[in-house]
Amino acid sequence: MPALTFALERVATPLGQMLVLTDEQQRLRAVDWEDHETRMHTLLRRQYGTDAVRLDGAGQPSRARRALEAYFDGELAAIDGFPVAFGGTVFQRQVWQALRGIAGGQTVSYGALAHRIERPTAVRAVGLANGANPVGIVIPCHRVIGANASLTGYGGGLHRKRWLLEHEARHCARPARPSTPG
Repeated sequence: MPALTFALERVATPLGQMLVLTDEQQRLRAVDWEDHETRMHTLLRRQYGTDAVRLDGAGQPSRARRALEAYFDGELAAIDGFPVAFGGTVFQRQVWQALRGIAGGQTVSYGALAHRIERPTAVRAVGLANGANPVGIVIPCHRVIGANASLTGYGGGLHRKRWLLEHEARHCARPARPSTPG
């Protein structure tokens, strides 16, 4: 079977260089940080197999790149529903789909996420699936926190998780509109 070919872009963000991988259909396949590139390659091997993926430079900015840049500029909805494709187990995909249901500016605990997928005793497995998410930010694993509201684990580092949550809180806050006389 021929290797899958993904376009690789290196995108400057307020949190450092981001790696963005898309396929020929412009679906997002992976997002990671340049300082965690080794981990990204490990996740790709786990999902697709050894030597199953080839990376090429992108010829032009992808839709995924533009959506992520808009997200970092404060347009949080730019990534909502963005098309993604990934491997993973049935359980992992179930967790990743549930992550997409967490609104920007909101957080849930691993236990609450396990309840959402109707697997309340699978808290640890939910955490492992969360950590194996290949499409961070768009599949918002950073919105999952500890039961005591602590910032627990994030593949890109807790400083990035904290920044992403603060960024979303800033841009989700809506100023109150003045009431109009009626």
